[in-house]
Amino acid sequence: MLSLSPAASVAAALAAYAIYSILRLFYNEWTSPLRKMPGPKSHHWLQGDRMEFLSNLDSKENLWRQEFGPSFRLNSFLGFSQLQTSDPKAFQHVLSNHYLYQRSPAGRYVLGRIVGPGVLVVEEDEHKKQRKIMNPAFGPTHLRALTEIFVEKSKQLRDNWLSKASQNGGAVKLNVIPEYSTAALDIIGKAGFNYDFNSLTAHSDSGVGVRDELHEAFVKVSAAGDLQKNILGLLQISVPFLRPFLPKTAIDKTIEHAQATMRRIGLGLLEDSKKQIIASGGESRVSRDLLSLLVRANMDKDVPEGQRLSDDDVLAQVPTFLVAGHETTAASWTTYELAKNPELQTRLREELLAVETDTPLFFRQSMDDLNALTYLDCVVRETMRAHAPVPVTARIAMADDVIPLAKPYTDRDGVVQDTIHIRKGQSVIMPILAVNRDPKIWGSDALEFIPERWQRTPAISTSVPGVWSQMLTFIGGPRACIGFRFSIIELKALLFTLVRSCEFELAVPADEVGRIGTAIVQLPMVRSEREKGSQMPVFVRPYVQPA
Repeated sequence: MLSLSPAASVAAALAAYAIYSILRLFYNEWTSPLRKMPGPKSHHWLQGDRMEFLSNLDSKENLWRQEFGPSFRLNSFLGFSQLQTSDPKAFQHVLSNHYLYQRSPAGRYVLGRIVGPGVLVVEEDEHKKQRKIMNPAFGPTHLRALTEIFVEKSKQLRDNWLSKASQNGGAVKLNVIPEYSTAALDIIGKAGFNYDFNSLTAHSDSGVGVRDELHEAFVKVSAAGDLQKNILGLLQISVPFLRPFLPKTAIDKTIEHAQATMRRIGLGLLEDSKKQIIASGGESRVSRDLLSLLVRANMDKDVPEGQRLSDDDVLAQVPTFLVAGHETTAASWTTYELAKNPELQTRLREELLAVETDTPLFFRQSMDDLNALTYLDCVVRETMRAHAPVPVTARIAMADDVIPLAKPYTDRDGVVQDTIHIRKGQSVIMPILAVNRDPKIWGSDALEFIPERWQRTPAISTSVPGVWSQMLTFIGGPRACIGFRFSIIELKALLFTLVRSCEFELAVPADEVGRIGTAIVQLPMVRSEREKGSQMPVFVRPYVQPA
């Protein structure tokens, strides 16, 4: 009788288990209830409908919904089933049950490489613990104290633009995407952890500022975030048990060095915050930045020891603040709409110019002054609806489940179904942008940019379970975007300052502006210059009031 060595026995057992797991995976797919749902035929034997879906979020996906209804089956890797649904009842179920429906392990790994184990990445009890400590820092009370920072940095950006326009004969052509990102980095630096990147100074004509260590580390780790450009990166994402054995790539080394730099500087910021809080006896007026508020909440004597965040957990929020706070897609799309529609730009400017900005207390007491500007509020809401930065989100079922539906579907056997049976490991795709632009919810003009829709009566439909303004831009449920108020007030401050002083005109025809469809965030681009990546070219000139 042939006997195997211990090593060979282990290898044989592992091989048998791998074969069993693969066969079980295919069996579960072949017998999955999702296979009876209507849906498009697979576009590719390996990738399924993935590229077709991502590259046609504004068109193809809506055509599929018109043909198959709000809930249908999509083909993923090797033709495996995914559920796509824009049914409000299904949305509510998935977003509310965040222990049952989580981000995919691969998605958490990729995002975690950039931001670490912060609130954007962790799940279940760890997410609940981090969120509970962080919530007060993102509440209205604390954000009121940060509004002055938003306005201060917005003015600095305005001065840069006006200076460049003056040096170019009265008008300057700008790609506003990096311009807004520069301002946002300075804003999140000061508002997030009382750290001044001086990016706007470095970006000005004087050039006296420098991109410091933390800025450089953030840029490097963000640029190295795309692991899917090589086979080793794909293996890291797809096969977790291989990660310890794979050789380190240049991307790995760049990320490790950048993360070490962010950790070292973050530790210094954390220690400074702790010292200030201890020295002040916990007084809230010592520092207004989000990190200090987070540290103060974490040190509160009423927080049980088991519910406190470790220093590593607190440090993980520094890159989280940077990544989330650095996102300014909405500002670029608002500028596009104002440049495309001069009458909207004029109406908004008239409202903003009516404000008495010389009043010393303006913007010093609260953010309520910005929120009181009704047409500005309409413009911001319409931008967030029509140009949701993140077009789609997905969750993985952690166990078998039954999802209720508001609108039943007819399966391929002709049976009407008012629920969807989903199995552990299957994906639920939720098309944020498509729901935000659904004519059945928003009316026949849903694809148009109309700020006035927010002044209509009756009120906008409340069937969408979003955390803000009856839309899915910031999603909903326990994992809704914690910083949505921060984003809204930041955008309002930028628009208030810039539109009062500058006029915008598109530097390319409006129909030349498209979206980079495969990006996680929907960035603008110029169709005839795709090779240049994200762009929003705009002519900026100073606004001169009529005599």
